[in-house]
Amino acid sequence: MLLIGMTSTSPSQPDDVAGYAAVETLYHSYLTGLILALVTRAGAGPAAEVVFRTFRRQQLARFLPGLAKLGLDRPPHAVACAQYHYLSNQVGGVKVEYVRESDRKAWVRYPPPRWIWSGTAVCGIPSEVSRAMLLGWHANNGVVLGNPRLGFVCTGQTVDGQPGLEGYYREWEHDLAPEERLQFSPGEQCPPFDPAAAPQLSDDGWPEARLRRVSRNYAMEYVTSILPETVAALGPALGGHVAGIAARQVGMHCFDAMADRLGGVAPGAAGFAAFLVRLARAQGDDAVAVADGEAWIVRQAGWRLMRERPALAPAVFDAWNELWVGAALSHDRWLRIAVTGRRDRGEPTWEWRITRTTYRPPME
Repeated sequence: MLLIGMTSTSPSQPDDVAGYAAVETLYHSYLTGLILALVTRAGAGPAAEVVFRTFRRQQLARFLPGLAKLGLDRPPHAVACAQYHYLSNQVGGVKVEYVRESDRKAWVRYPPPRWIWSGTAVCGIPSEVSRAMLLGWHANNGVVLGNPRLGFVCTGQTVDGQPGLEGYYREWEHDLAPEERLQFSPGEQCPPFDPAAAPQLSDDGWPEARLRRVSRNYAMEYVTSILPETVAALGPALGGHVAGIAARQVGMHCFDAMADRLGGVAPGAAGFAAFLVRLARAQGDDAVAVADGEAWIVRQAGWRLMRERPALAPAVFDAWNELWVGAALSHDRWLRIAVTGRRDRGEPTWEWRITRTTYRPPME
């Protein structure tokens, strides 16, 4: 869902479109990887709980401001909800369709490939995890709008082998009980999509650079939500472990793709320090790298990713930091990245010290 509310990069920093693409790649992959890690390491039930909490938090924070910003605060509620999902996901680079049947019934459809389950990840997502997403967001729109007759009917899920996640918002003639706000009707099908009949964004309001920032923000916003919710739902020990190992794996596997988008990364500690600074700036943070003998120090003034989540458990930062540990190991397995400054412990900046060890063969 659209992360309206998160601001763009600092005015003092020029747009780095390649940097935005690298950040989007990393956080998009981390979202998917973390959910898969939750399924395999904690179980489908806890994974569904985290996904529900993630989408409910985003829905409560973003839905009403997003409706207003997209100019959708006047259409009938069922239509406005479906148009919101269509426009917000389209801006985020997600494949989505919209069909209006009437003022009281409007469809939204996410055809394959699903953005959130990129690649073959869809094969590892249980049905209840997909349902938790709908329960967290779609089923609560009527509540947030103050319309107790508005609900969502799901007619298909890609994770169940159907050709897309689809369903419709419907306004009933009676108030819905809480358990009726999300319903399932697998025998129905979404009508054909006509792009010409769908709402359009103004070209003047959405230039290329802004779209790239929004795509970056779209991926970042999910991690802003899901990482703290993982730690809160599973506890710092288990939640931090699952989120941390997923982060390290994603950092290792995404490094080449990020480097390609950036036009390459120079070798050694100096090259990785420059990479880390560029990624920090592309996320909207101020960062610098300074040499310290053969080591390099990277200092980051803020943490834009989590600035809306104060008083976080230390396990949240520890898990997130594994993204950079994994990336460093992929770039050069002899690199070591140590956290030497933490703002969550009262220090002025986040700080990393990057060094390169020397291979020592075993003694005979």
